[in-house]
Amino acid sequence: MKRRLIHIIILSLCVLGAGAQGTKVQNRPYTDLRPFHFGVLVGTHLQDMEFENVGPQMITGEDGVAAEKLVTCDQDRWDTGFTVGVLGEFRLSDNFAFRLAPTMYFGTRHLTFYNHTDKMDTGEAVTESQDLKSIYVASTASIIFAAPRLNNYRPYIVAGLNPMLNLSPKDNDYIKLKPYDCLFEIGLGCDFYLPFFKLRPELKFSYSLINSLDTKHPDQLRDKNMLMYAKSVKEARSKMIALTFYFE
Repeated sequence: MKRRLIHIIILSLCVLGAGAQGTKVQNRPYTDLRPFHFGVLVGTHLQDMEFENVGPQMITGEDGVAAEKLVTCDQDRWDTGFTVGVLGEFRLSDNFAFRLAPTMYFGTRHLTFYNHTDKMDTGEAVTESQDLKSIYVASTASIIFAAPRLNNYRPYIVAGLNPMLNLSPKDNDYIKLKPYDCLFEIGLGCDFYLPFFKLRPELKFSYSLINSLDTKHPDQLRDKNMLMYAKSVKEARSKMIALTFYFE
């Protein structure tokens, strides 16, 4: 009987010891109880543009002669950009929060136009390119659903809308975007509770909800040789993969 009791005590101590090893001292234990707080954010993003081409089109040149042209447009790579901003977050409940993050996005998209009608001597399509520079001012509104905190970690998922204002449209390019856009965002992240602040790495995927192409832009071009490229696209939608670090 004594041996059995000793075995039970030893087993209980082992279980308590294992549980104690899995529990750590929590940094900033009351930080999530704040009804509202501010923070800053920095990050990088990969941006792409999804185009819908019009196909064959009749183009009237400067000599007044109309001819059928087939030009396609594509962003042939994911281009990197830089992100910086601030945030304000409201606590809704133990698991839900609402975040408003005014942000600036800096980047350039590399576009390639393929003229399948006028070919080179090698038989390949004649190509033209355009660097579509963009500076966006955005104000993302997101809902965050976070899991219960485990020691100094707390994973979460996030979804929201990101209305954007384009500050760098140009009138002399083949493609011109509207001065506004709106993207739907969904992503995931994890809170890391450090001794002096909370670090939040977050990975998000965004897709435009509207056609961001300025379809009236070709009518304003003076160079008629640009029309076949400017009119080759009828719809453009932004795509973005963003890695952001929040300091709260």
